[in-house]
Amino acid sequence: MRLILALLLAAAGFGQQNPYATPADVSAGAKAFRSHCAECHGTKAEGGRGPALTTGVFFHGNTDAELFNNISGGIPGTAMPSLFFPPEGVWQIVAYVRTLGAAGAAERPSGDAARGATLFREKGCATCHLVRGEGGVQQGPDLTFIGSQRSVEHLRRAILDPNAEVSLQYRVARIALTNGTTYSGFLMNEDTYTVQVLDFSKGLKSLSKREVRALDIDKNSLMPSYKDKLSQSEMNDLLAYLWSLRRQPGRSE
Repeated sequence: MRLILALLLAAAGFGQQNPYATPADVSAGAKAFRSHCAECHGTKAEGGRGPALTTGVFFHGNTDAELFNNISGGIPGTAMPSLFFPPEGVWQIVAYVRTLGAAGAAERPSGDAARGATLFREKGCATCHLVRGEGGVQQGPDLTFIGSQRSVEHLRRAILDPNAEVSLQYRVARIALTNGTTYSGFLMNEDTYTVQVLDFSKGLKSLSKREVRALDIDKNSLMPSYKDKLSQSEMNDLLAYLWSLRRQPGRSE
């Protein structure tokens, strides 16, 4: 699919540069992005299920033609699907994404990343989050590449108000069986007959729905708010550390 797209681009005379990059194209691309891309990448491209697009650095190709291919054909091995848009519509999205880099380039936090790494451990963050394979029980997202996945403002909001946005996979399911046994953990899967839960103490369990008396989903985050637990200086240091946890261009890990 990606090879076919590349051949079609070449046949159409499109090189590395976007042929649809006027202000009107950027505006049209912004509307398409909000309709089809924001669900994963965030309404302001700050990151969500997909990476933040505000850095101006992309890890599966940085040319306009490569971005076109990634949007049109999807990215194998990731959650990025193909987008069945006419070519000019895809180019307009590329044009809009290019405008995001200027804002992202100016958002580098002013704090000290080394002090932030110490705070990360001292404040208990490593108890629930993994960074490069190190950490405690993973009751929150792996933060190894969080600096590439979220904007600084998104990270700040997550630290101060973790309940503002809780991904479905990190909402806690509380299950009670008819025999009185209870489970508390992440809901992994559910079908007509069974429910699978990653219980915080019992591990992965598959339960028959015939035995389930109650199943409640807590929409609040397990993460506590640090609104009154960090000084402004400490917040800047922690943000600087999280921002430093980034993928390097050209590396697929």
